[in-house]
Amino acid sequence: MASSLTCAGVFWCLLSMLCAAASCVGFFMPYWLLGTQMDKPVSFGTFRRCSYPVRDEERRATVMLEQCGRYASFLGIPSLEWRICTVVTGVGCGLLLLVALTSLMGCCVSDLISRTIGRVAGGIQFVGGLLIGSGCALYPLGWDSEEVRQTCNNSSDQFKLGSCQIGWAYYCTGGGAATAMLLCTWLACFAGKKQKQYPY
Repeated sequence: MASSLTCAGVFWCLLSMLCAAASCVGFFMPYWLLGTQMDKPVSFGTFRRCSYPVRDEERRATVMLEQCGRYASFLGIPSLEWRICTVVTGVGCGLLLLVALTSLMGCCVSDLISRTIGRVAGGIQFVGGLLIGSGCALYPLGWDSEEVRQTCNNSSDQFKLGSCQIGWAYYCTGGGAATAMLLCTWLACFAGKKQKQYPY
């Protein structure tokens, strides 16, 4: 089975897969922000949440439903900043995944990834990482929403956590994006083999 990747290209492929997986898993998981509400652990992602208050008509009280789920609609996401973050980060993850899958195909198909295509792929990874990084930077702007304030002891604000803390999924998403931007983009320049020149 012929490969169109150099040794550096194979490493680039593996690292691209790892970065895409880390960013996509982190983006999907609702553990970006951790706090408590009504003595129950609560966590938020950009478009998902774990544990939320519901009205119990039998007991005529508000209780915490301990399960994870998406917001009912896109407009149900607590803040405009988180909606933008969801779109921007989602597009960035899609770009990283596209390049990772293309690089994987390059391991199996000869003449698929040339030096030029490798550089273009690196450019796409840089843009994807930049979008995800922008999403991570936008996320703290939504900490002043009512839902977050209720979870963070009414002491949170933009770029101020209050009693909450950053969760592992936020670091996972940002770390994958940073590695893709800095390392994968550079490795992509050396990923493709020089194409053979055929005499006419």
